[in-house]
Amino acid sequence: MDFVITFINVLVWVLIAGIFARVLLSWIPMGDGSQLNPLIAIVYQITEPILAPLRRIIPRIGIFDLTPTIAIIILFVILNVINGLN
Repeated sequence: MDFVITFINVLVWVLIAGIFARVLLSWIPMGDGSQLNPLIAIVYQITEPILAPLRRIIPRIGIFDLTPTIAIIILFVILNVINGLN
């Protein structure tokens, strides 16, 4: 059971780091976006399965996309629940 909890903890922290990286990358101009750096493409591939469903539920507020913030809050709740089981 400890292995599963540790694995989920590591997975959640990787997702949180990926979302933070994606937020930071959104502030950097990338040109037309046709040629993404492979590392940036990996960050998008890791985070999109989490952010895309939230975007369908949570609308943008002007130019602000709150889905990364909501996703991080949800991931921290998951961490607290998982660590409470330990």
